[in-house]
Parts: sequence; structure tokens; C-alpha cells
Amino acid sequence: MYLSNTKLIVFTLIKTMFYTLLRSFHAVANHGGFTAAARALNVGQPTITTQVRQLEKQYGVELLVRAGRKVELTDAGRDLYEVTRRMISAEQESRDLLQAHGGRETGRLRLAAVGPFHATEMVSAFKAKNPQVEVIMLFGNSQRTLQRLVDLEADVAVLAHVDDDPRVHMVPYSQHRVVAFVNKSHPWYGRQSIRLSDLPGQRILLREPGSTTRLAFETAIRAAGVEIDPVMEIGSREAIWKGVECGLGVGIVADFEYVPHADLSPLTIEDTEVKTRYFIAYLKSRQHAPLIRSFQSVALDLASRLAGRNGQGKPAAATSRIG
Repeated sequence: MYLSNTKLIVFTLIKTMFYTLLRSFHAVANHGGFTAAARALNVGQPTITTQVRQLEKQYGVELLVRAGRKVELTDAGRDLYEVTRRMISAEQESRDLLQAHGGRETGRLRLAAVGPFHATEMVSAFKAKNPQVEVIMLFGNSQRTLQRLVDLEADVAVLAHVDDDPRVHMVPYSQHRVVAFVNKSHPWYGRQSIRLSDLPGQRILLREPGSTTRLAFETAIRAAGVEIDPVMEIGSREAIWKGVECGLGVGIVADFEYVPHADLSPLTIEDTEVKTRYFIAYLKSRQHAPLIRSFQSVALDLASRLAGRNGQGKPAAATSRIG
């Protein structure tokens, strides 16, 4: 019995040590360097360095190429990183599941979103019901947000139109019209609307490629046979707003993104209805994760209440666009 217990202890220690090495490698790969990894794991940098080198030496493989303070993954490192991402995600999901079954909705939820407007209202409603859950929000355009979901950097996402992905389940949340706006020095200031045919010759401020608002707008002008030139690309909604305020051109945003100002004037597009639709998204393989289910339930309840308040009727939240 003593020998069996000793073997079990040794086996457990070996497994624990191996997991520690993998965790250190994952942190370095995920954070892009040893210093950031040490900070994330709250251990000394020499410890992280030693553990990664031990992993490489034990298996005779190079996982990282060190270039000063930065690191690059080798082919073997990229393959292992895909495995460790799933491992870390499964570990967190296991904790969440056990805590949920134990009657304590705790843990951490990573939310990727295209902007703070919808995400903030969802998180506020979610935190009201789950105050012990830590929520981390990551922002980017729809393509970046989807990629974070697929790469397991986020648990759930709030995004607009993206190409279908068989791995992802998407539930409709809301839809919004795309509008233009100008500042007081522009000839259109004070008008109520414009037509797409008014746009040629205007300096148009658009989001970067990958933005859903830009995609919806460009689809509409192509369908109308309208060409716009030149186009200025700006990487955030806030920068678009500031650019218009400074007189750089005509801004194109979703209606909820327009922030009223005495020196700015919003313009509806009267000859066509340009819309963006927003979705709650999560991986199909993780649809039973307690925190994801809890967040979805809260968000869809919020969508129903907001739709009723706006007189739109109950949204089609029970159906998915993908799957």
C-alpha cells in the first residue's frame, strides 16, 4: 500500500509539473514575452524562463525564438499554443461549471464586442444578477471580435454581420439604421436627409476594413452604382466623430453611434435603408458553459425589454443565423 501511494504521489507531481510548464509556455505565447507572462502569473521572470527552457529541453524542441524582450513562436510553438489555449479554456469552463452547480455563479467572463454601446448595457444587466462574476471586455471591429471568439480569447461576443462560420452560433439582438452626419461648416448642415447620389465629390470618413457599418454602406452604394472618392479611413467611432467635428468630411455611422452636438447635424439616407444587425455569438462547442448560458439569457431578456420600449415588438431571439 505504501509503495502504491508513493507511486501515486510521484505520478501526481509529474503531472503537476508538466501542467506548470505548459501554463508558463502559454502565458509567454499569449502575452508576447517573458516579462508580461511573469506579471500575468504573478511569478518571477527567471522562473518563467527556466520552465519554458525545461519544456524545450525535455522534448528536444524549440518553441520560442527570443529577440530581445519579444518572442516569436516556431511552428512547434504555434501548434502547442493551439492546444494550450483549449486547455486553459477548458480549465476555466470546468471551474465555472462546478461553481454554478455548487450554487455560486462566480468566475470570469470575457466579452468581445464591436463597441461599448450594446456591451455596456448587457454587462450592467448581467452584473446586477451575477455580482461575483468578473467581466473583461475586449473591443474591436466585427472581424477582430469574431476571431477572438474562435481563438478562445473570448467566451461570448457582441458583433454585427460577419461571414458564416460553422463553429459559431449567433442569436439576433438588435438592428440599426446607418446614417451620415456633418459639421456646421458643411453645406448639408441643417438638412434632414441626403440621397446616395449626393455623395460623389464628398470627402467620406469611414471605419477601417472589417467594420460592419462600412460593409453595409459600401454594399448600398455599389448596388446604387455610386462611386465615392476620396475616402478617409479612421479606426474608431470616436475618431470618426472627432474628424467630422473638425471638418474633415462626412461621417458614416450606425444611428446609435451618433452623439448629438450643437455643431453637428445627422442625416438620414432617404433613397435606401442601410442597416446593420447585431448578434450575440458563442462557440457551439461551448453552448452549455454556465456563464455563457447565463449571459445569453440576460442579454436576450434585455433585448426583449428594449424592443418593447421602442415599439418594435419582441426580437427574433429564439432563432440563430448560423447553424
